[in-house]
Amino acid sequence: MSLPLGWLQLRHRPLRLLVALAGIGFAVLLIMMQLGFRAALFESAVRFHERLNYDIALFSTNSVFIVRPQPFSSRRLYQALGDESIASVSPVHIFPGVWKNPWNDGRRSINVIGFNPEDDILDAEGFDEYRQLLRQQDVVIFDAASRPEFGPVAENFRPDEDLTTELNDRKISVVGLFDMGTSFGIDGSVMTSEDNWLRLFPNRLRNDIELGLINLTEGANPVATRDRLREYLPKDILVMTKSDFVAREKNYWNTATPIGYIFAFGAIMGFVVGAIIVYQILFADVSEHLNEYATLRALGYPNRFISGIVIQQAVILGVLGYFPGVALVYWLSGKAAAATSLPLYITQDRALTVFLLTLSMCAISALLAVRKVRRLDPADVF
Repeated sequence: MSLPLGWLQLRHRPLRLLVALAGIGFAVLLIMMQLGFRAALFESAVRFHERLNYDIALFSTNSVFIVRPQPFSSRRLYQALGDESIASVSPVHIFPGVWKNPWNDGRRSINVIGFNPEDDILDAEGFDEYRQLLRQQDVVIFDAASRPEFGPVAENFRPDEDLTTELNDRKISVVGLFDMGTSFGIDGSVMTSEDNWLRLFPNRLRNDIELGLINLTEGANPVATRDRLREYLPKDILVMTKSDFVAREKNYWNTATPIGYIFAFGAIMGFVVGAIIVYQILFADVSEHLNEYATLRALGYPNRFISGIVIQQAVILGVLGYFPGVALVYWLSGKAAAATSLPLYITQDRALTVFLLTLSMCAISALLAVRKVRRLDPADVF
């Protein structure tokens, strides 16, 4: 294998080489984009879970996921204060409302979150700056990273100018912006005070909440506190640490919906398509050079040497086809992220994973194509 025979054979047919590289690049594109969409699904689905400030969360057992949570009594939250490790609690109201685009009067569902403005419940740019303004009546702060269908709110917001619209057919004013982002279940969000939230949803009871946030004293063990709360709180609520809450939401999207399965299946199909393309290229090349391989066998070269030529070709195809595919993924991810506001980007781990999958895909194709060489008998050829 001191001579690069594999590369010389590939270079001998430049058009076939370009077709093979295009096919591998397409497979890389398909695999990486599907894995990227799947990762964006999970990452965006837990934005609020990860950026809310809490150590333990209370959630109704009847709630499926955070977009449409079921209410439970706020008494559960204050019952938890009996534990000596708990420093403070924050009731949170969550439910979709109907937002009216003030520019074209279009209506769209938006996530509406109500809380006590005194509570620093969220780690997001702009939240601390504007949350105190929510003490006013009929005001909200708007997620600047919401979908554009809600209107160019962020672009037209001015602190000294009045920006009004309707939410659930009630006139409201936008008094600030925060930066959170969208997900597959949430196109946009607004936050307001508990009193304003109840005005927007007059059929909801003040004592019913959708999420309870618990902060512990310094040095307290969240897992031990969670276990104690589970023992004495009624069983109509879930008591979860932050990692529990995040894992529950991801599990919902991965198992209870077809979305996670579809993206995983798409990545598998990309792998299969790429393997088929490489196999066809290598099989055609092997068939075309049977006489040369037979000559090598007649000269005494072992099967290992001849098989190595085919495997060398597969590795070269995998490496050369990978980089154009990644470059295209980088460009498309930027376009898709700008259009959807989803966290679509290439990570080092994902890039390495797809590179290894690409080499594996090419190696499997080479092993299938090389079977014809292994069965080669020089006497039959000549």
